Order: sequence, then C-alpha cells, then structure tokens
Amino acid sequence: MSSALVVGLSDDEVAQRVAEGKTNDVPTRAARSVSEIVRGNVFTRINAILGVLLIIVLSTGSVINGAFGLLIIANSAIGIIQELRAKQTLDKLAIVSQAKPLVRRQAGTRAMAPSDVVLDDVIELGPGDQIVVDGVVLEEANLEIDESLLTGEADPIAKDAGDHVMSGSFVVAGTGAYRATKVGREAYAAKLAEEASKFTLVKSELRSGINKILQFITYLLVPAGALIIYTQLFTTGAGWRESVLRMVGALVPMVPEGLVLMTSIAFAVGVIRLGRRQCLVNELPAIEGLARVDVVCADKTGTLTENGMRVCDLKMLGAAEVADVLAQLAADDPRPNASMTAIAEAFTAPPGWVATATAPFKSATKWSGTSYAGHGDWVIGAPDVLLDPASPAAEAAEQIGARGLRVLLLGSSDLPVDDPAAPGTVTPAALVVLEQRIRPDARDTLDYFASQQVSVKVISGDNAVSVGAVAGSLGLAGQTMDARELPECPDELADTLEECTTFGRVRPDQKRAMVHALQSRGHTVAMTGDGVNDVLALKDADIGVAMGSGSSASRAVAQIVLLDNKFATLPYVVGEGRRVIGNIERVSNLFLTKTVYSVLLAVLVGLAGLSAELFGSDPLPFPFQPIHVTIAAWFTIGIPAFVLSLAPNKERARPGFVRRVMTSALPSGIVVGVATFTSYLLAYEGRAATEIEQTQASTAALITLLVAALWVLAVVARPYEWWRVALVAASALAYLVIFSIPAARELFILDTSNVAATSTALGIGLLGALAVEVIWWVQGAALGERRKLWRQRER
Repeated sequence: MSSALVVGLSDDEVAQRVAEGKTNDVPTRAARSVSEIVRGNVFTRINAILGVLLIIVLSTGSVINGAFGLLIIANSAIGIIQELRAKQTLDKLAIVSQAKPLVRRQAGTRAMAPSDVVLDDVIELGPGDQIVVDGVVLEEANLEIDESLLTGEADPIAKDAGDHVMSGSFVVAGTGAYRATKVGREAYAAKLAEEASKFTLVKSELRSGINKILQFITYLLVPAGALIIYTQLFTTGAGWRESVLRMVGALVPMVPEGLVLMTSIAFAVGVIRLGRRQCLVNELPAIEGLARVDVVCADKTGTLTENGMRVCDLKMLGAAEVADVLAQLAADDPRPNASMTAIAEAFTAPPGWVATATAPFKSATKWSGTSYAGHGDWVIGAPDVLLDPASPAAEAAEQIGARGLRVLLLGSSDLPVDDPAAPGTVTPAALVVLEQRIRPDARDTLDYFASQQVSVKVISGDNAVSVGAVAGSLGLAGQTMDARELPECPDELADTLEECTTFGRVRPDQKRAMVHALQSRGHTVAMTGDGVNDVLALKDADIGVAMGSGSSASRAVAQIVLLDNKFATLPYVVGEGRRVIGNIERVSNLFLTKTVYSVLLAVLVGLAGLSAELFGSDPLPFPFQPIHVTIAAWFTIGIPAFVLSLAPNKERARPGFVRRVMTSALPSGIVVGVATFTSYLLAYEGRAATEIEQTQASTAALITLLVAALWVLAVVARPYEWWRVALVAASALAYLVIFSIPAARELFILDTSNVAATSTALGIGLLGALAVEVIWWVQGAALGERRKLWRQRER
C-alpha cells in the first residue's frame, strides 16, 4: 500500500469536469424514455391494421361502424399508462438499489450515486464493492478483483498500484483506491450493464409463445382475408358501401388486438405490485421465470438467518491476552464483515499495536489475519480449516456448531500472515461463539415452497454441522454434507445434489458448479444470496435473487433484488409469476377462440361466395357489419379478459403454453364458427332479401355467436368463485339489455322481430354452448387433467 494517502478532487475541479461533460452519464436503467413508450404503444402493427380498416369504414359515412376504432385509443392509452407506472416504480426502486461508490474528494469522502462520479475522481474500494467506472489503482492492501463477469475467468486477480481495473468487476478481498480514467459510455462495461438491466419482455417464454401464436394467426389471416375481400366486393352484387362494411366486419375480429396488450398489462401490474413490497425486478421475465422454478438454492447467512450477529460466548484455549487480540483485529479491519462487526462490539479497547502485515478474509480460504510487531501473528477463521479436524479444539467447535451457532477460531501462527505458506501451524487461543437469529418468517417461507413442490437447497460457507442444525430447526429434511467432500464430476455432483439438502463449507466456485449441476438435470434454479461469494452463482442461475443490504456486486447481477431483505417476499414473487402466466393463458383462450371462429366464418362465407359464382346460386354476404363484431367482443372478450388478466391465480406454472392454448381455442373456435354460419344460412333469405330481412339474418347469426361465445367465457373462467360467476352473468346481462332496448337495437343495427329466426338462432347457440361444454370435459379426460367447476377453499 502506498505511504501517502492520495487526495481527491476539489469542488472547483469537479465543477469544471461537469461543465466539460466528463461525467458518468450512463443511465441507471436502460428503460424506454417517455417518448419511446408513447411511440411504442401507439405505432404498433395491430393499431396500424385497425387504423387502415377504420379509415375505410369512415369513407362509407357510417360512423357507428367505426366504433372498433376506439380499440386503437384503448390499446394505446392503457399500454402507455401501465408502462409509465411500471417505469416510475422501477426507477424509484433502482435508485435505492444502485451501487453507491465511496468517492474521496477534498471536501470529504462519501457515498455517491454512480452518475455523480467524474473523470479523475478517487474511489475507495472494499470487499463486495462493484467497480463502477474504469480506472487505475492508486492504493492497495491485499486487493483482489474478480473480473469473471467481463472475462469469464473465475480466479480473483491481485491488483498492485498502477494496475488497471474495469467497470463491471468487483472486489473479493482487500481494500484500496483507484482513479477514474474512463467514465460514462466510454467505460468498458457501460454497454454491457445497460443491456443487462434493460426492462424488456424479449426473453420471456410466455412472450415468445404468444409470438408463435401470432405468427400462426398471420398465416390464417392472409388467405381468409383475401377470400372475403374478393367475394364481398365482386360476387354479392351489393353496393360498394355495404360490401366494404361487411368486408371490414369480417377482418376486424380476426385481429387478436388485445392479446399483446393484456400480456403487457399483466406484467406491468406485476412489477407495480412487487414494487410495493420493496422488490425490484431488474429483468421483467424474472417474474415469470420464478414461477417456473422448482429448486431454490438459499444461502444461510442473511437469507434464513438475520445479518446481525453477537458474541454469545468465548471459550479460552490458551493463556494469551485474547481480548486485546480480538479488539485489535477488529479495529484494524477497514471493511469488517458481520462476524468482525460483532467482535468489535464485544471487545472495544484495542491496545494500539502496530500491524506489519495483513491478510484479508476470503471466501475461498475462510480465514483472515494480522501480524503485529512484538505481539505475534494472529489468524481468525473457520476452526475446521485452520486446525486438524481431529484436534480437541476442532471437535469442541464442531459440538458447539451442532447447536446452530457460528464458531470462529482465534489462533497464533508460526508464519507472518502475508507469507505464501500462511497460515502455517496454528496454535489455538480461543473459540469465539457467535449467535445468529433465525428470521421469524423463514419457517413459513420454507413451508410454502414445500407445499408447492419446490425443493430448497441450503448452500453456505459456514460449518456444515452448524448449517445443518439451522436447517433442521426450520423443518428441512434431508442429509447435510461438507462441500469439501463433493465430487468434481458434474454427473456425480448432480446425483449428490438430488440426495442432500444442506451443504456447508461451500466455495464460491462450488456454488456455481452446483447451479450448473442442477440445471443439467432439467431443474429451473433460483439462487438467493447477498455476498460477493454468491455473485457467480447468482449470475448463472435461471433466476438470481439478491438481498438489498448485500454487496453491490450481488445486486448488480441479480434479476430480482429484495430491498427489504426478506426471504419471505419470494412467495409473493412466485405468486405474481403464477398470476401472470395463468391469467394470460386464460385470456389467450378467449382472444384466440375469437380469431379461429372469425377466420372460419370468413372462409365459409368466402367459399359460399365462390360456389355461387361457379354454380349460379345465390351469393352470401358476410353476416356482420363492423359494429356487430365490436359489440360481440365487448362482453365476451374485452372487459372479461381485462378482469381475468388481473385476478388472483395460484395455479402452478406448467410448460407447453402454446400447445395448451391452441388445443383449447381451436375446437371452441370451430364450434362457434360452424354454429354461427349454420344459423346465418337458415335465416338468410337469398339474393332477393330486403334490407330488413338481411338485418334479421345478421341478428340471428349474432345471437348464436353470443350464446356460444359466452359459454366459452364461462368455461375459461373456471374454476368458479362468486366473482367469476358474477362476471359471466354480468356479461350475459349486458347483451340482454342491448337487445331489450329499442334505441340500442336501432343504434347497433339489430332486428329481433323475426321470432322464428331468433328462436332458431337461440337454439343453435345453446347447442353450440353444449358442444363447448362437452369438449371441455373430453379434453380434460384426454389430457389427464382433473376438471374442477368450483375452486376449493384453502385449508
């Protein structure tokens, strides 16, 4: 370490650099700006399609038939509002969570936001600190940097004065200071960090499944749309206005206009709900991903137990002045961990010895130490690492650890602590017994995961017996294993992980290997942690969950940060993921059923038109005008879908989203389409039909469609609760009101005066509803799924 302390910038020098733009101006999040959010929600493909169709309808002079244009406003407004709310929530939480480097200036040393760092600032470093800008080391004391997130090299790199450090790396041991040489977007990891924290849906399995469905729909839309356009314009013989209106009436319902919107809303609302629980979602798919997790790897310290510790006992093993040694060791540690903080609180009178060498604590070695002129070489750390496990002192520590207590050995070494062969031979002086309090909510959280068939693996750097005792007190069954005995072979490691539940003395590289081994067996793994030793495992896990009070490095790589440091928040995150996945699946069934029956109806009407042209029979105009399909969507899809997408849902996430949705939507859509077409054919009076008779036929077809589509909603809403029954009933009642009020019938171009046609349409609709019901039960039997009409109360 350099002899003279490097002085930081003056206020005038900082102001000059700010004026010159030499600031660390990388945004804290790569979220879309307000203008980008507005553009992204207004200028969408679906809005473009609906906009063109709206212009076509308005050109006919029929304003009421352009009511579907309100969907453009609704889609845009709801999407913009929800994304802005989510952005506001995330930005506020990100400010709380972001790493705050310790910047040394002439005015004093204090923690600052990364954006306040300027070129040539002097930044102090300690264990767990993330390096926020590129720089050159000025001071160091056993400084070791992990650059694995940038280079892939897992071994820590010792840094001397004059060496370069890169943003995105983090300190694993020692202390030091460096001068910022590259800030803002010039820093090595700026773009990498910007991409890593982007608020995006790109990696979502749910989103990719919906995109596959939309691609499939696009293939159906093109031929069906072309067919209906040709037949309505060139074979029906109706005027151009009537033909255009019926053409648009066929095309509008083919577009699943609300599917992507509902998905975005469900995710955004999830972010807002979790934000209220002080949970920061760095990557949006993490909400969905955690719902699919079947293994949670939890660190003991800071996750199952509280961070704070206290010295509860001191077992003397020698005649040394133990209190003086402990007090001096604690006083000389510039960045004490939780154990050393507890020792400093218990031993408050350091004798003022002069240190000649220091060795910082490392997760890999499990000990730290200091050599003092005239007072010997002292080490403190894990008894089973510093001593022969068969020694009396090590056995005594093992017995104490079996009660769930943490034990550190204080001993004198025969070598200076900075000797390459350190710690050498250690003579025990005392056992320092530390007490950790188990989090009061840990038991309930573990019980929740057990009830959801999610296995929990406790992975800790502490003594295996101690970790096993804590896990046992929380009701975790299974074997406990010392990680020093873990096999190196990945397959054998995976087998061991399947058998054992609790692991102690785990090195950082082993945590990462354990995550990989579990993933190799098809598990979706979540890793929780708060220390610098958890970073590699957090990064490689399917979902990394960091504690808000943890190291800045662990928070930087995690997808989810629990700002309140509560392990008990995880079940709520799982619940949000399940709500999103389960509800979007329901909503998708509604939208895709509509697309299927709309495409089928267009194809059937189109084929009837072609046959009329070929064989000279009566051409068949499309049954609906745009206003008909608009009101049909209001209460069979639109409003119910919005309510269902935000409803509670605790069903387990399952793979095969696309297959299940299409399996359900295709038969239901075919039933509704065929029933509607049949009803229309029976009510249609042929080429000689008057305008009133045509309206009566269209009304009959609409009645059949509504009855069958309402039953699709009734099936999708299952299992029932009182509010789900009320939702279906309210939707049906809304249509009864529309058909009962003369002014509404006139406004929406409806005519129910033909009792025979109306009665027939109602009967066919009920047959369609019966077919939908039968299909639902048959599908359940074929897929081996137990169908439930009513939701069972939780015990």
